Amino acid sequence: MAEVKKALPTGGGPGGWTRFVTARPRLSLLVALVLTALAVLAGGGVADRMGSGGWEDPDAESTYAIEVLEREFPASQPNLLLLVDAGDAGVDSPAVAAEARRLAERLDAQPGVDGVGSYWATGSPALRSKDGHEALIAARIDGEEKAAGEVLQRLAPEFRGTHGPVEVSVGGPLAVRHEMQATIQEDLLRAELIALPITLVLLVMVFGSAVAAVLPLGIGIVAILGTNAVLRGITEFTDVSVFAQNLTTALGLGLAIDYALFVVRRFREELAGGADPRTAVATTLRTAGRTVLFSALTVAVSLAAMLVFPQYFLRSFAYAGIAVVLLAAAAALTLLPAALMLLGDRVNALDLRRLLRRKDRARGAEGGAEAPDGAGWGRAAALVMRRAPLFAVATATGLVLLGLPFLGVKFGTADDRQLPVTAESRVVQDQLREGFPGSPGGALTVLAEGQATPAQYADYRDRIGKLDGITRVDGPVTSGTGERTHAYFTVVAEGEGVGAGAQRVVGELRAEQAPFDTSVTGAAAVLVDSKDAIGERLPWAAGIVVVVTLVLVFLLTGSVLIPVQAVVLNALSLTAMFGAVVWVFQEGHLSGLLGFTPTGDIETTLPVLMFCVAFGLSMDYGVFLLSRIKEEYDATGDHEHAVRFGLRRTGGLITAAAVILAVVMVAIGTSRVTNTKMLGLGVALAVLMDAMVVRSLLVPAVMKLTGRLTWWAPGPLRRLHDRFGISEGGAAETGRISGPPEREPVPEKVG
Repeated sequence: MAEVKKALPTGGGPGGWTRFVTARPRLSLLVALVLTALAVLAGGGVADRMGSGGWEDPDAESTYAIEVLEREFPASQPNLLLLVDAGDAGVDSPAVAAEARRLAERLDAQPGVDGVGSYWATGSPALRSKDGHEALIAARIDGEEKAAGEVLQRLAPEFRGTHGPVEVSVGGPLAVRHEMQATIQEDLLRAELIALPITLVLLVMVFGSAVAAVLPLGIGIVAILGTNAVLRGITEFTDVSVFAQNLTTALGLGLAIDYALFVVRRFREELAGGADPRTAVATTLRTAGRTVLFSALTVAVSLAAMLVFPQYFLRSFAYAGIAVVLLAAAAALTLLPAALMLLGDRVNALDLRRLLRRKDRARGAEGGAEAPDGAGWGRAAALVMRRAPLFAVATATGLVLLGLPFLGVKFGTADDRQLPVTAESRVVQDQLREGFPGSPGGALTVLAEGQATPAQYADYRDRIGKLDGITRVDGPVTSGTGERTHAYFTVVAEGEGVGAGAQRVVGELRAEQAPFDTSVTGAAAVLVDSKDAIGERLPWAAGIVVVVTLVLVFLLTGSVLIPVQAVVLNALSLTAMFGAVVWVFQEGHLSGLLGFTPTGDIETTLPVLMFCVAFGLSMDYGVFLLSRIKEEYDATGDHEHAVRFGLRRTGGLITAAAVILAVVMVAIGTSRVTNTKMLGLGVALAVLMDAMVVRSLLVPAVMKLTGRLTWWAPGPLRRLHDRFGISEGGAAETGRISGPPEREPVPEKVG
């Protein structure tokens, strides 16, 4: 027979942390205000120091080849293109040709510009449009991404526009990155202007009190401003992607609101129960505060897993995510208790729902009693548990079906089609794609290093020209003498520049023997290397997330089964997101409504990013629910009652938090850049599915099926949890099964 220990959570007096954060609340808030002001100054202009690339592996063969080619053959790697439109006169008109040569000479004379070439200098048909109305001037702007961007900003206004008989547009890879960076900054400001007022309205609806509603929003703003200052410091040491600012805003508002919702809700519960403000703060920190801490750790670990990848695009999200999560938790556990101490009962001031509550009380008096808070969630949980097998199978099957489109995912690279069709650099690339021969940026380049004779170069060119899928090989172009000789060949593959055929050709070129060292680069080679880098490190990242999640949830619950359930159910909550990503963004469904250009593939790093973010947020809600269930189970030892109680107390709160976070993510999803749109809308869908389907249906159904076995742990692990575990109630562990599970108690009647 199992031994079930039952004890009520101890109240106790204020602990050391409570005394620390509430001893001088006014001083705490003043210090916070000063630090926030300093963060505003420190984080100013952080976006201007960020990059818009970072998708490539810095240690890959393709990256090495690009670096050598940029140094030895700058003209082979142009990052600036001037599209010269001659109109009906045609690019071969003497007046047009003369003006184009003058433009090329002016560009070549600019500091920081190298490798200038043009159709009028080379006569290359690849630089002339098929209809003869347009042609190109190509150049390379030297320097790192930030320095090159500054040169572009200086040059673009000078060359853009009308010059005599021609009209010039500025494009090329550097212009695409620069315009993407500017677009993201504009979109982020608009997203904040959309999200903040809607969030405030939703918070007022959740709390009723305008005072209580402002507190979570303030915590979110502090977290965002603090993270911008942290990112500004990180840019001094390493590259940071501008895309990470979107995550800063989303998580800063979303998680800070989640944590503040949980803390303020518990504080108000304690006040309503008759506690004075100091005791209410003490109980809140001992209960909800511990849950917030555990939640922050699980989210931070999920985001930290991106540090194992070499691409700075992914690492940037780890920097931003970890900083904003920890700052949001810190603010919720320090500033918020201080504010609550000062407000006391005034946290319920400016109650905008007073009239509605009067009507509810009147109806309750007529009906004999007022419905208890969250009773609807309790009844829903009871219904689910009465039909647990049906709900568990139907919900899990539905989620799996929603994820099936992801089996057809195709990975690619981000290009100019991320931008809106009206962006100048996108217009230039579209003209090249549709009006010029070949595929812009689609050719592969083989770098050759070491001594070689012309005959050896020719033999190698002939051999690779016979490989399947290769339509043309140009070169070699040589530089240097002796052992430092460098050369390169341009290889044109059949089909799309980054398609399956081009990726296969990359492997064949790398396998081909040569009397000199070879390195293959180009868009397809970068994609192959990026996929390899992610594939090699993905098991490590997933392992970190899973193992640390299992450990943290075990420390919170003392159960062996609950951590496994948490990981599996969280993974199921992401299936709809991944299925929608392929169905919408890869296959192009709803592209007209959402305003993006489908490319037939998904950027390689996006699924990794979305998994880490969405998994962490799912654990956030999971910890909120499990901690309340565990607290009640410790107090009563009644498994089914604890599940109902947990959903009754947190169901509305989790749903409200999910809706608010989804609003923020949808605001981010209004971005005109496709990857940002995908991140925002995809994570919003995952959050809503987790809160409204997994937490409401699947969790109670599964916990009913596992019964009191849910709380079982072997003796050694029980003793480990007794020593190191943390329960929300702060009491010794109660209600835990210390042997084989007892027979289920008869469930109480509900409704």
